[in-house]
This record gives sequence, structure tokens and C-alpha cells, in this order.
Amino acid sequence: MQASSRSSFQPVEAGAILAAATGTCAGAGALVGYGFGSTGLGVLGGVVVGIPAGVFTVYRRFKGYFS
Repeated sequence: MQASSRSSFQPVEAGAILAAATGTCAGAGALVGYGFGSTGLGVLGGVVVGIPAGVFTVYRRFKGYFS
């Protein structure tokens, strides 16, 4: 019986996950900002939250690769 091969790190997939998480948070921030009357500040807040959220998501997806 063969041992399962380690999943490979795919930079394109990691970048797509990071961009999707950041974009999702920016969109949610825009909606919240629109509700409070300042869409630009909402997008800025969403991006500030989205970058660490995206990094965390990429880390969780590829955590087996780095150990």
C-alpha cells in the first residue's frame, strides 16, 4: 500500500483564495458603508479586515504543505 502523496502548493490557487477573501470582505464593507453613508470608508474597512482574513484562509488551506 502506498502512502498518500503530499498535496502540492499551488501559487495560483493561493492567490485566487487571497483575492476572493479580500474581495468578499471589501464587498461586505461596501454594503455596510453604504448603509452608514460612506461607501469608500466601508470598502477601506473591508480591505483592512479582508487581507488578514485572506492570509488566514490560505494558511488553513495549505497548512499541511508547510509542516
